[in-house]
Amino acid sequence: MSRAPQGALSPFERAVARVVKRIPPGRTRSYGQVALYAGAPGGARAVVRALNHLTDVPWWRVVRADGTIAPQMMPRQAELLQAEGARVRGRRVLPPEGARPPKR
Repeated sequence: MSRAPQGALSPFERAVARVVKRIPPGRTRSYGQVALYAGAPGGARAVVRALNHLTDVPWWRVVRADGTIAPQMMPRQAELLQAEGARVRGRRVLPPEGARPPKR
């Protein structure tokens, strides 16, 4: 898979890069959250495509909406998250210690 040089990125890809770079180490956001913050609500699949074109972004901090890592990304994504202090059990990224569950 070839990656585009930074200057050849679309405005959406640049927005995704800005959002992903702001995710703190050891924390995660879902593809849908990244899409929302990048200005494209409902654009989770577009985030996946954008991450495939981006370089120098912590792509491993973006996971599925249910907190799991896609099978094709295991075990590399889990290793990178654990190196940052995230807790991973199987394919699921667990909330940080002491974190409250999200309100429904």
